[in-house]
Amino acid sequence: MLRFIFILCLISSLFACKNQMSNNATTAASALDIPQLLDRPEALRNGIEWDNVQNYYGTQTTALRQNPKNYDARIKLAECFIQEARVTGEHPHYYPAALAMLDVVIQDLSAKTNASINEKDLYFQALSHKAGVQLSLHDFKGAKVTATSALALNPYNANIYGCLVDAHVELGEYEAAVKMCDKMVEIRPDLRSYARVSYLREIHGDVQGAIQAMKMAVGAGYPGYEQTEWARLQLGHLYEKYDDRNMAALQYETCLQARENYPFALAAKASLAEAQGKPQEAIEWLQKAIAIIPEVGFYTDLAKMMKKMGNQAAVDTLIPQIEEMYAEDKAAGHRVALEEAAFHLDLTGKVDLAASLINEELAIRPDNIDVNKMAAAIARRQNRPQDAAAYLKKATRTGAKDPEIAEMML
Repeated sequence: MLRFIFILCLISSLFACKNQMSNNATTAASALDIPQLLDRPEALRNGIEWDNVQNYYGTQTTALRQNPKNYDARIKLAECFIQEARVTGEHPHYYPAALAMLDVVIQDLSAKTNASINEKDLYFQALSHKAGVQLSLHDFKGAKVTATSALALNPYNANIYGCLVDAHVELGEYEAAVKMCDKMVEIRPDLRSYARVSYLREIHGDVQGAIQAMKMAVGAGYPGYEQTEWARLQLGHLYEKYDDRNMAALQYETCLQARENYPFALAAKASLAEAQGKPQEAIEWLQKAIAIIPEVGFYTDLAKMMKKMGNQAAVDTLIPQIEEMYAEDKAAGHRVALEEAAFHLDLTGKVDLAASLINEELAIRPDNIDVNKMAAAIARRQNRPQDAAAYLKKATRTGAKDPEIAEMML
């Protein structure tokens, strides 16, 4: 999965609400078609966090039942759904749920000619959050359009510049991404802006600068919060990618101390174990992560490990599960052509299908580094060296020092 997408619309106070509601927070208000809050697995409840989430959901659903035109409640429910998607991995449920809340606000307020200042702000918030969801669904062009509309309403909000950073990056428009990132940092230097600085530095070849910026992102967050541990995880990935496995291990372990059972940190420990020549340990870490959330990347990593160990029977069992997960994601509006291309290239042997999928991505974002990197890998497999060289030239035009790309260029 793309590691750079970082949803903007979350607020750290979201789960500080301790309103003790007597209502069952996981029961949807069917008359208003309010999406349900799915029960979290025990491993993801994180102390009182889950109680606070349920109370928050209950407060907002009650407000919406009392007044279906309560746009603030709709936006807060969307925020809740977006955060739950991040925490639980239940993207096919929560992203459409968030859009269902936001689209009502956008439709109603966009048509209002005499909107109040508060309504204009709610309209901006809804657009900003929708752009974040579109990014998570890999609708990068749609996100760019939505975020640009929001920017016209409020050019002083850091989060909307962050959305535009992400959209420009994923579309391969790196110069524009840098400009948007500069604006974001100028307005609000915080975890979210530092994380984007880190990624942009990395893809321009400044690895140490990327590490320093991600350290600043971690330092700007509260230990244990999902957003903070996400940033710490990215710091670990940077260390691991550029051959400092000891520091990577320290970051992953710190993640798990701060946020017990954080599944992405468990999967990261699997990656380190594999690099250390401990395939069975890697498999065990991945199985622990899979037991917590249904993240397709964990399943594909597990299948690749099984393939390396010669356990084709396990691979054959996992492939249909992975295909079903991709189908579910696509049914929920998630574009996964890049990820599916990698899956078929690595695991099913359907190289022509992988080529077809990557061509879909190239048609949408022909200048993106990750897309060209995958296109080069597929072209090499198909014995098209000239095409592979052309894709690698695009993938390295910013001066990135990606070890995988460097290896392909040997």
